[in-house]
Parts: sequence; structure tokens; C-alpha cells
Amino acid sequence: MISAQQLKGTGVALVTPFNEHKQVDHTALTKLVNFVIEGGVNFLVALGTTAETATLNDKERLEVVKTIKKANDSRVPIIMGMGGNNTSQLTDTINKTDFDGIDAILSVTPFYNKPTQEGLYQHYKTIAEASPVPIILYNVPSRTGCNLDASTCLQLANDFDNIIAVKEASGDLLQVMDIIKYKPDDFAVLSGDDALTLPILGLGGDGVISVVANGYPKAFSQMVQAAHNDNYIKARRLHYGLTDIIKNLFIESNPAGIKAILEMREIIDNQLRLPLVPLTEQTYDTLKAQFKAFQAEFWNAF
Repeated sequence: MISAQQLKGTGVALVTPFNEHKQVDHTALTKLVNFVIEGGVNFLVALGTTAETATLNDKERLEVVKTIKKANDSRVPIIMGMGGNNTSQLTDTINKTDFDGIDAILSVTPFYNKPTQEGLYQHYKTIAEASPVPIILYNVPSRTGCNLDASTCLQLANDFDNIIAVKEASGDLLQVMDIIKYKPDDFAVLSGDDALTLPILGLGGDGVISVVANGYPKAFSQMVQAAHNDNYIKARRLHYGLTDIIKNLFIESNPAGIKAILEMREIIDNQLRLPLVPLTEQTYDTLKAQFKAFQAEFWNAF
């Protein structure tokens, strides 16, 4: 069973590649899994937001996870996204799920309902009591409409041994600091924002679940590792080498930006499912110029 210590490093929220017919491209997904593992990431996240999971049907989700497990071949831990805003239905899904080859679940705060902090606590309490694998809390209020306060996160971390980490994407560094300062030793704090990963690591965070690591696994993993080694000269160089790219990955919608980068790397086709669409020509051209600039600056290393 995975521990908080095993989350110390770089996780990648894998995209779901599609072909020109908008079908899941399992060959490209296998290629991507090998690319990021060979690039040095420490764990994989399947069926997250970046995977366009909301556009996949139940059969496709099972097939995506199967492909990722096969390609991974037990090399690194696999985290599976499993969240929802119907607690009872989510618990039922957990009870019916085969977790063979899955090391933990990443569970987003309930979206749209806008529960109170007590509601959030009771939601996660119910999940913790049902889940046979550890749980990573996922706080992303810009998408869900509710924030998991530091006090609620810490209460969950202290009350349930199988709640082992939080992916913090609130963008609120004061909140992140409170969690890091008061968390149990066996609880990991993971950045949910690529651009804030280095600051969060500097504050004592443990790692990241990254989007940009799909396209830059080696550079981003080395940035995280350098920070863990207190080599902030190297970490800052890599951080600032990627910041312009990171900004443009999210300027329109995620994963449109990272899918454009992966197309430039000739790993996947630049295909998304509605309601998401590819980047506008202007943003694509800007990102391509930044892609070439990074390649030129870091060519020998990456």
C-alpha cells in the first residue's frame, strides 16, 4: 500500500490521447506512459481532469486504466481519479471497483453543490470508510466552486490513516502554509499548480501532480528533485525556463495546451473532445515559439 513518502516527487496527470475520429488512442497512450516514466516521474495519475475524464464513458475509462497499467508494468505507483458530487453514488462506485494495480485514489471536492466544511468532512469520511486504497484529497476551488479549508484538510488528515495527502490547487499560499505547518508527519502536501510547485516545495511541500510533466517529464522532475536537494540555483533555472510555457498551457483550457505540446513532440495527435477544442492559432503559435526556445536553451540536457 502506498505511503505519503512515496508521493515525494513528481506525479503526472496523464492526458487521454484521441485519434482523428475522437476515439481513445491506446497506442499513443502507451507511448506517453513510457515517455514520462523514462523522463523520471515518480508516479502516474489516471482519469484526472487533464485526462478529459468527463468526456469518457464507463467502458472507455476502464480501457484507459487498463492501458496505463499494462504500459506501466508496475514500474511506478498509479493513482486513479475517483470523485463526484453524489457521495452515495461515489461510495457505490468504490465498492464495485477492482483496485488491482491501483495504489491510491485522487478524489476531488464535490463540485456544483457547494457544500459546507462539515459537508466536505462528512463526504470524505464516508469515502475513507469505504475505500480499500489510500486517498489523496483534491482541492481545486476554481473548478468546483468550493474550497477545502486548511482546518478541514488537517482534521481529515488526523482522523483517517488512509487519507495520506492533499493535492492543493487553491492558489492560496497562506492556506498551503497552514497545512504544511500543522500536518501529521505521514501526510503529503502536493502542488496542484505547475507554476506554484517550486514555491510550495520551498515552503516544505512534498511534490506535485503536474500537467506540464506530460510534455517535459525530465525537466520538471529534475526541478522538483533539485528543490528536494536544496539546489535552488538549478531548480530556479528550470522553473523559469518553463514558466512562460506553463502560463500558455492554461490560458484557454486544459488540456488543450499540453496536447499541443505533445503534438509538437510527436507523441499524440492534437485532438480533444467537445466541449473542449484545440488552441486558437494565435495561442498555438505563441506556445510553439516557446517550445522551440526551451528546446534551444536546454537542448543538451532535455
